Amino acid sequence: MEGNLIITYTVICDGDIYVEMPLKEVLANEKIQAAIKREFGQGGRNLVLDDTKTSGTLIIEKEKQHYTLVIPKDDFADALTLAEEDARKNKRLKGECSMVELLDIANES
Repeated sequence: MEGNLIITYTVICDGDIYVEMPLKEVLANEKIQAAIKREFGQGGRNLVLDDTKTSGTLIIEKEKQHYTLVIPKDDFADALTLAEEDARKNKRLKGECSMVELLDIANES
């Protein structure tokens, strides 16, 4: 195969946070309700939040830096290994950050 691939990866650390919860559960919290009423109710009394039509999910996660690497198409099978080597070479794997996650593999145009 001829050509190159663009590999996009991120570094995974032990302290990374990822929490996923239904929006209905978030709105059931009294402190969140009070904050919403204070911010958007502005002087209204006896306000009630209607969460019966609420759907969706709230995700709280650590913002990750994305890194790119260009490799020959022939090295597709070694993409993860090459991404790890690139991260080590650029000193991205250190301390609690010891893994690489591939996010995207695309043809170079």
